[in-house]
Amino acid sequence: MSDLANLTQTLEDAFKKVFTNYMNSWHMNETKAEKVLSDRLAAENFNNVVWYLMVMIGMFSFIIVAILVSTVKSKRREHSDDPYHRYIEEDWTAKLKNQILIMENPMAN
Repeated sequence: MSDLANLTQTLEDAFKKVFTNYMNSWHMNETKAEKVLSDRLAAENFNNVVWYLMVMIGMFSFIIVAILVSTVKSKRREHSDDPYHRYIEEDWTAKLKNQILIMENPMAN
């Protein structure tokens, strides 16, 4: 088993060395102007990514805050003295009183 592990490690190191050499030789073929241009493009792309992330996080935060505020407002309105809520409350208390009376006086039925 250790021979197989050593073989795997040897192959991994060989492939890594070949890939690293290929990538290093590929970058050495660039001229100084190309290198400056690629560095500038990388910096600009990074700035664009930062702006994009800031806008996306801002929009997501705005949506979450709007949902939370609307939920709090709807809960606050639910416990107010609006006529619909009072109607439901009176209806439930009337039904509850009827059920209590029926349970207390089973002979009345």
